[in-house]
Amino acid sequence: MIPYPIAFTAGVLLILGVIWDAFESIILPRRVTRRFRFARLFYRITWTMWKFAACLVPSKKTRESLLGFYGPISLLILVGVWAVGLIFGFGLLQFGAGSSVSVTGMQQGRYTTDLYLSGTTFFTLGLGDVLPRSSLARAMVVFEAGLGFGFLAAVIGYLPFIYGSFSRREVNISLLDSRAGTPPTAGELLRRHTHPDGEISLRELLKDWELWSAELMESHLSYPVLAFFRSQHDNQSWIASLTSILDTCALLKVGIEGSCERQAELTFAIARHAAVDLSQVFKTPPQALPANRLPPEDLRRLRETLAREGMKLREGEEADKELSALRRMYEPYLYALGSYLMQPLPPWIPEKKAKDNWQTTAWARSSGALHKDPTSPVDDHF
Repeated sequence: MIPYPIAFTAGVLLILGVIWDAFESIILPRRVTRRFRFARLFYRITWTMWKFAACLVPSKKTRESLLGFYGPISLLILVGVWAVGLIFGFGLLQFGAGSSVSVTGMQQGRYTTDLYLSGTTFFTLGLGDVLPRSSLARAMVVFEAGLGFGFLAAVIGYLPFIYGSFSRREVNISLLDSRAGTPPTAGELLRRHTHPDGEISLRELLKDWELWSAELMESHLSYPVLAFFRSQHDNQSWIASLTSILDTCALLKVGIEGSCERQAELTFAIARHAAVDLSQVFKTPPQALPANRLPPEDLRRLRETLAREGMKLREGEEADKELSALRRMYEPYLYALGSYLMQPLPPWIPEKKAKDNWQTTAWARSSGALHKDPTSPVDDHF
């Protein structure tokens, strides 16, 4: 049997540890830089196991569905682990205080009895078959009941905020489908903005994504669990969208004449900031890409396609070096982050005969409008 002082001390440490971890995860609106943190260890272990299980599934669609379950399920499991930790902690407190309880039909002085009292108190069941006898035991029961009520209130307020942040993140990602294709690519985004008022529309879009990147950084740094919430469609993700916007800004900064360079610089700065900071949160150091995302032949096709649409790109060795330098500022970070979260980076130009998500429904196919859309990538512009 554990000596009473040791049990009491262990209960105090367990309760304080759970409360502090929950406070940092739910209430504290800033990144926690401590090396050890239970929530971080929980996600690292469970995500590794979940990814391993998902990789055993041969079907890509089923695998993506399984990965999509992780974010919401892990959040509920973590809340449950916190609750169990508090119940065990208060059970140790009661046991360490001498098990001063009155029992009806149960053996007195056992840790299971104290644990039962802790569980019914934490969830405010009020069954009354186990009652505290000493003043200390009564005080601990009252404190646990209040803590359980406050814990429930914090969780009730936490979950809507998480899903609200997720919804706001996904709005712009969904809007990008008709503006940059699916998955979004910088080449398609620029091509679809070569109409007469395209430069104005492009500037407004980059301004919106400057705000989106800032909100992404703020919300995902404070609540990293949001990074595990995947988009509604398998071919969309926040990493792919962020990458395509950075690709677009890089081209605008060094490759396109007479375009909105200043807004591209601002959007590039905050988007790159978000990518680097999030890679630090998830301990994913930058990694060299296994293959060049924009080989010379693809860059040449990109220039030729945009030139046909009336958008001239700078050419020459100096422009290529500047573009490569900008790409090295974000691609290694996003590749490492995407590899960890199992969200691949998009290409620079769309694949041939690719369709946007809105074009894959039965209604869109039957309407006959698919081949009349001037922005449709099925015309094989690239």
